[in-house]
Amino acid sequence: MPDLSRLLAPRSVAIVGASPTPGSLGNSVLMNLERHGYAGAIHLINPKRDEIGGRPCLKSIADLPDGVDAAVLAIPGPAVLDAVRALADRGVGAAVIFAAGFAEGGEEGLAAQREVAEIARARGMVIEGPNCLGMTNFKAGVPLTFVETPPHPITGAGIGIVSQSGAMAVVLGTTLMAKELPITLTVSTGNEAASGVEDYVEHLLGDPDTRVIGMIVEQFRQPARFLKLAEAARAAGKTIVLLHPGTSSAARESAATHTGAMAGDYALMRAKVTRAGVVLVEGLEELGDVLDIAFRANPVAQGGTAVLTESGAFKALTLDLAERIGLPLPAMGDATAAAMRAAIPDFIPVSNPMDLTAQALVDPDLYRRTLEPLLADPAYAAVVLGIIQTDETTAARKFKPIIEAIRTLAPDKPVLFAGLDDGAVFDPGYVRDLRALGVPYFPTPDRAFRALAQLSRLAARDASRVSDAPVTIEVPAGVIPEYQAKELLAPLGIAFPAGGFARDAAEAQAIATRVGYPVAIKAQAAALSHKSDAGGVILNIADDAALAAAWNRLFANVAAYDAGIALDGAQVEKMGARGTELIIGAKSDPEWGPVILVGFGGVQAELLHDVRLLAPDLPPAAIAAELRQLKSGALLDGYRGSPALDVDAVATLVAALGRVLLGTPAIREIDLNPVVVYPNGQGVVALDALILAAD
Repeated sequence: MPDLSRLLAPRSVAIVGASPTPGSLGNSVLMNLERHGYAGAIHLINPKRDEIGGRPCLKSIADLPDGVDAAVLAIPGPAVLDAVRALADRGVGAAVIFAAGFAEGGEEGLAAQREVAEIARARGMVIEGPNCLGMTNFKAGVPLTFVETPPHPITGAGIGIVSQSGAMAVVLGTTLMAKELPITLTVSTGNEAASGVEDYVEHLLGDPDTRVIGMIVEQFRQPARFLKLAEAARAAGKTIVLLHPGTSSAARESAATHTGAMAGDYALMRAKVTRAGVVLVEGLEELGDVLDIAFRANPVAQGGTAVLTESGAFKALTLDLAERIGLPLPAMGDATAAAMRAAIPDFIPVSNPMDLTAQALVDPDLYRRTLEPLLADPAYAAVVLGIIQTDETTAARKFKPIIEAIRTLAPDKPVLFAGLDDGAVFDPGYVRDLRALGVPYFPTPDRAFRALAQLSRLAARDASRVSDAPVTIEVPAGVIPEYQAKELLAPLGIAFPAGGFARDAAEAQAIATRVGYPVAIKAQAAALSHKSDAGGVILNIADDAALAAAWNRLFANVAAYDAGIALDGAQVEKMGARGTELIIGAKSDPEWGPVILVGFGGVQAELLHDVRLLAPDLPPAAIAAELRQLKSGALLDGYRGSPALDVDAVATLVAALGRVLLGTPAIREIDLNPVVVYPNGQGVVALDALILAAD
């Protein structure tokens, strides 16, 4: 990428399509620049005007002096391409294109956008857009946008906003300003003809004043690059918070495996970005709330949350919500409970959440006395105050001692204030005082808990990587049927049923004699990915005679299903003991890279979608922890008298799959379905296997 500073901190700006008409794009950009006191040269271009607002107008881009840093194209789409060519000829370093109708407008628009991109690459220009709302660098006082943007001076650290949607960038900026949060830069990338979200994230990672980055992205065009940037952000102590629409979109269909179909685009993206240390939120409100805590409060460390409130009913509601969203509320340890017991009246029971009742109205120091032991307890990473505000008089009697307690105690962990009664009237100065002390204010407790849960999960995330080296195997292109897939995977330590591949009935009987009856036979061909659909699986074959009959029936079933499928033969395997079925598979996305899917098989995978997507470099201990996060994870450790299952064996299998996926980029998908897991110490067996490799 060329130097983004010519766009983000230009020493001179040209407005192509400048206008005196209030509300027009060109006039709005000019008004913004003047409103922010932009000190650089401003060149107005309008062939029909000699001056606008006392500023002289040039007739064309050709009249610009050499080397203008940035130009804003406030002109219709059909005129953009010629304007970009003319700007490139004058050595202009960057251009902001507001106009729509490019890649999103059909083949003609797509062709024009590609030409814009080619000009930018050839001439070293930075292009923002097209179809964007521009950008505002609040640190430098440069608003290159037509959205009316009030000055928002910033002298220290702040939050950066990177959004493909211009409208959503404006909405998020408005939200953060309402929370009195500083913004360093907000940029909308639009169609990303020649610069994308990854470029601006990289710029913000290099900006020492940007501590937190908020993103709204519908499609990552350079996923692998973004993941590296996210890992760099985590290493630098910068938090990236991402809103990514698309949970309801249909998953990309897979030509071969069940795993590939289940590991849809959004789920795969989620697994990858969260592994890289990104906080993935579910809505605009939550995006603003998480950014508030991440920037304003002390960092959220690993641990539980303590809650102080004033209602027994709200205590119960908090316990319900915390369970649903996965926010740990651990009970107080002995030392903390003793200190709390000494701090409160006898009629208040010690618990977490702690219901202080209305006692603080007559004993305002109660807030300080109860906060102190919670802040001192290393088991608690954060404290939430769920306070009833009611009216101005009551609120004043609560806010004042709470603010004084926080000022006195100077907590080194996050403290959040959440009002239980949204809309209560009180002096807004109290909120400013809380924020000045690093305490985010929330109008509802649900928002505080949900945002805190997101950052708590980030703190608890296991960033360790497997130490074993990747494994490379030679794979032929296309669909690799079961018998060949098992031959490739067995040396990795993945257990399969005893048996082998037979090309005729005689070979099948010899294998059955060797492993012992009863056996199963399964039709084998690269063109037959889903054998059961074609009647290509026959189970519980008891003897040689039954096997001969089953062999003939197997071939007849497949021929009736599709006469064009020529079978290589059949896999013959000993029937095993029943166990708990899992689905385990892998997918290597050409953009995001490899991921592994694990879950309970059968109905749980199909209907309940009880699966998790894992990074392929997770160590076995982290894999085991992920397995227990499945909706039916309690089954793994024994449930209602059932034996605990061999979770370690499952984790070892998944880790082996990860190593081969990392070491063999040609593999696109692997499906082990089902995998039968037995009681603890008895291992796992993969009953089926299929590999899809790149051509």
